Amino acid sequence: MEKTSKKVEISLRAKEMPASPIRKTEPYATAAMKKGLTVYGLNVGQPDIETPPAFFEAVRNFPGKVVAYQRSQGDLEYLEALAGYYRRCGYDVSEEDIVVTTGGSEAIIFAAQATTSVGDEIIVFEPFYTNYNGYAVMCGVKLVPVTTRAEDGYHLPPKKEIASKITPRTRAILVCSPNNPTGTVLRREEMEMLAEIALEKNLFIISDEVYREFVYEGEHTGILELPGLEDRAILMDSISKRYSMCGARIGCVVSRNRELISACIRYGQARLCSPTLEQHGAIALTRLPGTYFDGVRAEYRKRRDLTIDALQRMDGVMCRKPKGAFYVMARLPIDDTDEFAKWLLTDFHVDNETVRVSPGAGFYATPGKGKDEIRLAYVLENKRLERALYLLERGIKEYNRTQVD
Repeated sequence: MEKTSKKVEISLRAKEMPASPIRKTEPYATAAMKKGLTVYGLNVGQPDIETPPAFFEAVRNFPGKVVAYQRSQGDLEYLEALAGYYRRCGYDVSEEDIVVTTGGSEAIIFAAQATTSVGDEIIVFEPFYTNYNGYAVMCGVKLVPVTTRAEDGYHLPPKKEIASKITPRTRAILVCSPNNPTGTVLRREEMEMLAEIALEKNLFIISDEVYREFVYEGEHTGILELPGLEDRAILMDSISKRYSMCGARIGCVVSRNRELISACIRYGQARLCSPTLEQHGAIALTRLPGTYFDGVRAEYRKRRDLTIDALQRMDGVMCRKPKGAFYVMARLPIDDTDEFAKWLLTDFHVDNETVRVSPGAGFYATPGKGKDEIRLAYVLENKRLERALYLLERGIKEYNRTQVD
């Protein structure tokens, strides 16, 4: 008997899951390196500053003989250490207000799932951390973008413009400061404006503060500093960038809304626990002196200044000097930076060297925006960074010549 069958279809959610612009050029970068090319990575925020030795020392001295499951909320000693860290930041929280997560990524997912139902909406300011798009697909929610402009330093538009995006399905405002990908540090009055909207419209505020320590001019304002938001302010955080610990995958959700924290703990129970050894090692990191960040900030400020000086000298390139994080969005004299980012890895090199960048469209939710922009992460030491920026300038010129030809 002849058998017939239809094609098995993957889910609509799976089909809609976007590729990350930070990582989707990976096959081309791998192929370039296999051909013997050196690829300078400006595409991903992977710091090259050494992880503090205190972490490794703590892991070497782990007291257990079995790496067992941890509590779903997090290691008790680590929760206490985190609460102390946040109190030093000026946030009135206790360990009961914190849930340890498997990276900042899980913190964002937990916060979104705890505040929205399928079909609900979250206000977000574009350009934004590209993976917010993917998390929204996972959670079945819609990101409603409010566009910020390079000409304004990517600061927030007026209150009226933000409020006009709110619908009956809006449940939260998602904000990131210092910002990935723009490096913008929101002013206190901007954060206070968002707090006013959240109170007036009965919304949560989800605040991504992963880059809190990386502020070069001005001051960071955390959402937990602002009064009157006890039931609706949610902090998402991670040790990845703060201590050069991207591979450790330890983050957290912080909120004084105990019902929300209880929900996040139950989400945590479903995935059992976050990594045991990494939590143990991270306890030591919370005890580092404040002077540790002074040196790190000074190094990134040098890299920022080198990057901006180089970009602003390039013909047709427009960017603003970021005041925080370690990223910059740059507008190029190129129509499609997706194609350009690929071309840099497949068709371009100087002395067997090339550069990898993140195309800008993936940092937006509005179709068509960002196609002439790239995000650069200035996470290489200065000599390598200088070489990477030289290659970028050469690449822009040569790519545009190929388009004319």
